Amino acid sequence: MLHIVLYQPEIPPNTGNVIRLCANTGYQLHLIEPLGFDLDEKKVRRAGLDYHELARVKRYADWQTFLSENEGQLGTVYALTTKGSQTHSTASFAANDVLVFGPETRGLPNDFIEALPNQQRLRLPMQAGSRSL
Repeated sequence: MLHIVLYQPEIPPNTGNVIRLCANTGYQLHLIEPLGFDLDEKKVRRAGLDYHELARVKRYADWQTFLSENEGQLGTVYALTTKGSQTHSTASFAANDVLVFGPETRGLPNDFIEALPNQQRLRLPMQAGSRSL
């Protein structure tokens, strides 16, 4: 099972869609605060449809709290970033690996990305002119 981490997500429907994804795949969803919205917000619930009760979602005050509360349970941490040197399709994922997505408007902080080896910085290919997934 993979772990999906949304680091300081800002857009309610995006988080709702990821909740639905995690409910359907069995992935664990971790939300790193601050969130740019209330989880009970109508837009989050609408995007997540009726999957909220089926998804395993946990909130954390910050990245360090996430790491300490999951110590010994996580595999390799991968950052999804436009600065990635390899694409997601070239990585070999294993059980308990962690995929970290940053805030939609600014991405993961540079110090977060730079703390990971190059092979753990993944890029999702996008069409020219696209801003963000």
